[in-house]
Parts: sequence; C-alpha cells; structure tokens
Amino acid sequence: MSLPNHGANAHHVYERLGITMPKTVIDFSENVNPLGAPSFVKERWESYVELITTYPDPLGEPFLSAAANYHGVSKERVIVGNGAAEVFASLAKRYEHKRAVIIHPTFSEYEATLSTYHVDIKEIIAIHALPMEEIKREIEFADVIYICRPNNPTGFLAPLEDIKNIAAYAKKHTCEVILDEAFLDFVDELESFITLLKEFPNVIVVRSMTKMYAIPGLRLGYAIANEHIIQDIRSRMPHWNSNAIATTIGAECLKEENYRFQAITFAKKMREEFNEFLEKWNCTVLPSVTNFLCFQLPDSTYSKDFFEYLLAKGCVLRHTENFKGLNGLWFRVGMKEKSQMELLQKEMTTWFEENSSS
Repeated sequence: MSLPNHGANAHHVYERLGITMPKTVIDFSENVNPLGAPSFVKERWESYVELITTYPDPLGEPFLSAAANYHGVSKERVIVGNGAAEVFASLAKRYEHKRAVIIHPTFSEYEATLSTYHVDIKEIIAIHALPMEEIKREIEFADVIYICRPNNPTGFLAPLEDIKNIAAYAKKHTCEVILDEAFLDFVDELESFITLLKEFPNVIVVRSMTKMYAIPGLRLGYAIANEHIIQDIRSRMPHWNSNAIATTIGAECLKEENYRFQAITFAKKMREEFNEFLEKWNCTVLPSVTNFLCFQLPDSTYSKDFFEYLLAKGCVLRHTENFKGLNGLWFRVGMKEKSQMELLQKEMTTWFEENSSS
C-alpha cells in the first residue's frame, strides 16, 4: 500500500497503514519553522477579519510590492501564487508536450504537475553533488530543467557557481531553468539566484512563504522571472488566486529580520544536535543546510519496522517511498521544538537499544 506523497496531514499515514493514531502526535514529516508564525500574526489577528468582506487584489497586493522590494526587482517580474504549488502547476502548462529534466530525489510536485501535460520527463539521480556533465548532456535536448536548492528532501545546497554554469549552458541551448528556493530562507539571501536573473532571462526562481514563516494554512508563494515569462504564467492563473489575509500577512512577514535570524539560528542548533545523535547510533546522515535532516539506519532492512514503531509512539517521520533514489530506505526529519526533538531521540534510543543485537 502506497503512502501519501507529501509530509504533514499525519492522519493519512495512520489510515493507510491501519495503525491506531495515538492521542498525542508530533509530525516530524512537515518542515515548517517550529517557532511558529511571527508574533504580529496573533497580535493583529482581529484586524484581518475585515479583509474577509472585500475582494482581494487580483495581482496579490500588498504582497506583490513587498516581495519586489525585498528582492530589489520590479513588480512586473513577480507573480504571486496560492502557495508555490500553484506556481508549479501554472508553469507546467508552459511545457506541454515538451521535454523536461528533473534531478531526483526531489519535490514530487514537479513531476506530478508536468505529467498532466504529457511532458517527456528525463530523470537524473543525484543524492549528493550535481552530475554536471550528465546535466549538460540532457539540457541539450530539453526545454526545461527543475532544480531544488536547497534540495528537498536531502538538504543539499548545490554551489551557486554550479547553478550559474547550468543556467549559462541552458541559455545557450534555449532551455529554461526552474529553480526552487523554498528553503533558501534558512540559509542566506546572498545564496539566492534572484540577483542574477537579469543575466539569465531563462531562469525562473520560485519561493515559498510557508516554510520560514510557518503559515502553510494561508497558502502563499511567488515566482520571479523576466516579464514575458511572468505574463505567460499569469495568463493561466485564475483571477483573485491569492486571498487578502495571506497577502497582507505575507507583506508584513518580509519585514521580520530578527525573526528570520532567530529561526535560522534555532534550526541550525537543532539540526546539529540531531545530526550528532544520529551519528552516535551509526546512521548515515546527508549534509543539510536547512531545517530538516535526511538519514538512513545502519541496517536499512529495518526501515519499515523502525518507521511503524515510531508511528505507534506518536512520532511521524517523513517516509521516502516516493522519492526516487531514496526508495523508502531513508527518513527526513523536520526540526521541532527542543522538547519534541528530545522526545524523538528518547524513542529512537529505545528502538536502537532493542534492535542493536538483531
């Protein structure tokens, strides 16, 4: 029986496996900021109620202008989506009956949205460094290549110089590059490709407000590209696609510098502590720069038992059955509050001790 293709909504995992869901569950399968939304959201919540009674701005204001200002680009180069997922869905139509390259393991929505439009998809498996020569060979016959940076689910950050080289080669061969920077907020804006877009009009950068600002329920994402591409994406989006509460809160989120700094610092601390714990038990851990870690047990044949054991204890990890190249033998863990990370380590320690001689 196949498991859900995304993290979060943990009850679906229990339902698929026929496991009784404990009263208390910690969902490590989703990877939004564990510190929660910025404090102003709760403090000003009553002021957002009046937004419900009026139509939202069709272009996504005030968030559209806020995102443009934040990245130092014109508004004409930004499009607002009902989450980054809507942006990917709208982009997919652009490549109908064409050829795309996807570097796996990665976010499943790329392939899911492209498949709807009968796109010929070439898969490249790269758990660690990008295979540059193989990528260049495929670009020569492709219309678009999707790259997630930092990558989900591995947390790997491809060097910016590698991305520039890919973009330049793709430009030469009239191939577009879709660069998913959903988790870059947890690294450094200096690593973003956005400042290089004028040099590379074939690149589309997609960003998400969900992860850093812990507002997945509001659905807010955006893309930055050259004006012609933005106009093309917008032509396939519905009118009023973003809601007024999301765009108002999103605009304010981009002002939260101290909040971002605290989130980056906290995620790094939790990641390093959990990495140390995993290595103590001889797990293989992929190097990550963001707010999650991907690891494999010392003996991956126990992966299913381990996963279901933790589910019974109320700890939901992100399975990797639908991540090509990981094939269900790895797990992704989103960083949580310190007490929750300690509880996970406690339950994992019990499992390791009980199975160490097996």
